Amino acid sequence: MTLRERLNELPAMGSAPVYGEPHETSDGTTIITVAAVSGWRGSRPIGIFVIRNGEVKWEPAVDGSRIATLGVLTGLIAATLGTLAVVKQPPWPNMRIWDIRYRAS
Repeated sequence: MTLRERLNELPAMGSAPVYGEPHETSDGTTIITVAAVSGWRGSRPIGIFVIRNGEVKWEPAVDGSRIATLGVLTGLIAATLGTLAVVKQPPWPNMRIWDIRYRAS
C-alpha cells in the first residue's frame, strides 16, 4: 500500500482533505501539506506530515487570528455583562428621598 493510499483512508474531518505533493528537504525530511476544502469556506490549511528517519509526525496548523478573535470576544462579553449588572443595580446604596421620608412611618 502506498503512502497516498494510506493518506486517503484518514477521516475527512468535516470537509474533504487535500494532500499536497511530497517535498523533500536537503536533510532528507519529507513534508506533505494537508488542507481542508469545503464548498462555502474554500480551502484552509490543517497541518503537515513530517517524515524523518522513517517516523511520521503530524504538525497541526494553528490559526492565530481565530484564537485572538476568541479572546477579544470573551473580553467583550465579560465587559458587556459587567456593564449590564452595574446599570441594572449600581454598586452604591439606593438613597432616594422618597425612601428616607416614607420608610420611617
